[in-house]
Amino acid sequence: MKLVSKNKEDTRRTFVVEGEPYWFVNSLRRIMATEVPVLAIEDVEFRKNDSAAYDEIVALRLGLMPLKTDIKNLNLKSECNCKGAGCSMCEVKYHLKEKGPKTVYAKHIKSSDPKLMPVFEDMPIVKLGKGQELEFEAIAVLGKGNVHMKWSPGLFHYKYFPKINTGKSTCTEAIDRCPLGILELKAGKVVVNELKQLDCHLCEACSDACKDIKVELDENKHVIMMESWGQLTCKEIVHKASSIFEDKLNEFAEKIAKDKK
Repeated sequence: MKLVSKNKEDTRRTFVVEGEPYWFVNSLRRIMATEVPVLAIEDVEFRKNDSAAYDEIVALRLGLMPLKTDIKNLNLKSECNCKGAGCSMCEVKYHLKEKGPKTVYAKHIKSSDPKLMPVFEDMPIVKLGKGQELEFEAIAVLGKGNVHMKWSPGLFHYKYFPKINTGKSTCTEAIDRCPLGILELKAGKVVVNELKQLDCHLCEACSDACKDIKVELDENKHVIMMESWGQLTCKEIVHKASSIFEDKLNEFAEKIAKDKK
């Protein structure tokens, strides 16, 4: 696995996996999207809501609001020592009390754990008119994306590694046809801009325009692109997904061994 790029906040990463089949890469992608647990609001108790938005609409917005997550110290309710009753190890409590006229933002929410606040503090919740009030208490729990997408930590996709062979081509039409500007002209020859090569999505527009240019895919190399919603960093997501994947493979191996006996 080779890291190609990441942003400063580590919420976006691109890396190349070499020597693994597509099913392995796709399994890792699915685990990252659906089985890495993150925090999301599950229950909301409204004390007052005079806004134009119904309770259900406000609750929906709260549930889809990304929350900073501490997966090292929080437990899934199903795996907590409290056996699902609810405690500080599996629940985080939030509350809000605001009066208009104003726009209520995520930053106005108070948390029982100051480290586990909304990721985007300027995300609007609702607009209050003069004299209108909004007051609620909410409980957030860890969950997984295979139960509801509000518990998915981000967006993940992969593709085959693109191989573009321009040879000694001087066909400049391929440069104009490429929608992503991957090809350029150097010393009279068409060449690949290596900084943009991974952007290629194998549309073959260049090879359609110039028959001496070949576009192929490398079945032994895959490009994985990930974008975290901010609850966890990409590094945390990859590490947790790898751990879950390993546990699944070990469990599968144990079942096979047991069936053989």
